[in-house]
Amino acid sequence: MIVTTGFDDFVAERLDGLLRYATVLADDPHLAQDIVQDVLLRAQQRWSKIESPPTYVRRMITNEYLSWRRRAARRVVPSNHTVLDALGPPTADPSTAYDERDEMLALLATLPRKQRAAVVLRYYENYTDAEIADFLRCGVSTVRSQISRALATLRAGMPSLPAALTTGAGE
Repeated sequence: MIVTTGFDDFVAERLDGLLRYATVLADDPHLAQDIVQDVLLRAQQRWSKIESPPTYVRRMITNEYLSWRRRAARRVVPSNHTVLDALGPPTADPSTAYDERDEMLALLATLPRKQRAAVVLRYYENYTDAEIADFLRCGVSTVRSQISRALATLRAGMPSLPAALTTGAGE
């Protein structure tokens, strides 16, 4: 028998945020929904054993995204602000104009998968270098290097980069 009491409350409270997170990572709202659905089904089966559900589920989403990217050999359709807004109210988004956000999402889609995951965890989820390193199962210096390289790529592609992405990358 699966215990769902806390699970149902968790899903009701956090589903929108999980979908937004997965959509930013995957850059495809349909793939993001698939990832979140698969992760939540697996999490529900072991719910009584999970100590920190928010961290555990986000890690599962990150791992599922990274695994999918390894398997996929196709180009995904870029998402846009309309799709992200439909998934839930936007949280702290450094860009104020839709065209900036669209441009940023398009640039994020060009980054290698680990760089993209590190940037999304840092700037969309506000995780520390140590938390990101734990998520990606690598060293803190690797996280800083990945973010530094990603920011250099983003700066080259978007000269008017939002101020939030020009500071605090451990550079």
